Amino acid sequence: MTYAAGRHFLQIPGPTNVPDPVLRAMSAPTIDHRGPEFQGLALELLHDIRPVFGTTNPVIIYPATGTGAWEAALRNTLSAGDAVLSFETGHFATLWQEMARGLGLEVDFVPGDWRHGADPGVVAERLAADTARRIKAVCVVHNETSTGVVSRIPEIRAAIDAAEHPALLLVDTISSLGSIDYRHDEWGVDVTVAGSQKGLMLPPGMSFNAVSDKALAASRDAGLRSTFFDWSPMLAANERGFFPYTPNTNLLYGLREALRLLYDEGLPNVFARHARHAEATRAAVRGWGLEVLCLDEREHSGSLTAVLVPDGVDADKIRGVVLDRFDMSLGAGLGRLAGKVFRIGHLGSFNDLTLAGTLAGVQMGLNLSGVPAGPAGMEAALERLQAD
Repeated sequence: MTYAAGRHFLQIPGPTNVPDPVLRAMSAPTIDHRGPEFQGLALELLHDIRPVFGTTNPVIIYPATGTGAWEAALRNTLSAGDAVLSFETGHFATLWQEMARGLGLEVDFVPGDWRHGADPGVVAERLAADTARRIKAVCVVHNETSTGVVSRIPEIRAAIDAAEHPALLLVDTISSLGSIDYRHDEWGVDVTVAGSQKGLMLPPGMSFNAVSDKALAASRDAGLRSTFFDWSPMLAANERGFFPYTPNTNLLYGLREALRLLYDEGLPNVFARHARHAEATRAAVRGWGLEVLCLDEREHSGSLTAVLVPDGVDADKIRGVVLDRFDMSLGAGLGRLAGKVFRIGHLGSFNDLTLAGTLAGVQMGLNLSGVPAGPAGMEAALERLQAD
């Protein structure tokens, strides 16, 4: 491999860049996870993690990736044969419903074009038609990582309430938590699924379930529970500051530091920063004469922007040029979007100059790939960045 001076630009939408203070925190010596020092750390974290979810209820921490938290949400609230309402908003929504089917659940998977979020109107229609109350859960991806489209969770909650339906609301926030405004309690979410490697600015390997009282009640009768993901022993051990099996101690050190960084900046400021960088990125894309994949202005992501390339152009070749020439990684198109889009991640530990460098690399990569991208894109982005 050719030596590349300077830093690598990791501009995929996760895993994201891990800040130096978080890396240093994780380098501390491992401690006894049955001892008093660990107990103090765990009790502190299990309390301090709640505000980033917007909840006062328990948040369960697993030594697993986000996929594990998906499974935990399903296993702890549902039984084989239960009906689930889900929405095809992108690649990860598709994978979650495939998992649900594999667990023996009956999934009503509403087709989508991958350019819009879950439709609250369809939620209302499907639940109103479910007079037998067979649907036990509505599963929605808040920010679809493959598309850069956000589903409007408060409107979906309102649709469930309007139908007076008892279905649980399960929400994936893996690429939105800590980057896009999210309110578990206020929005009436029953299980929030999250992972460590995106807005929380940690390496992969830690995932979360935030749970409502209603979800906890449902878990008592759930028939899919497993030893590893069972909430009950987790919550019992967590009350004492411990875990029922070995936790990822050094990632917990990193989580403590990551939460400190988020809270020191202030969550409203974190969300505003992400929204501002997303606006500047979209301005650049349009200035280049390209199209943002998301079609609804209400559903643009603060975490990432998916960019459609012209017909006949291979998005992966553009990504290859950018990586080879400028040592920058962009996100690939996934599933039906393979080769048709590239994704610009602008979440986590990220500032104005990082975004400017990222967009400069994209603009140069487009031109080198034969996709004309004049200076209007960068000019539009910089104008937005200088506006505040």
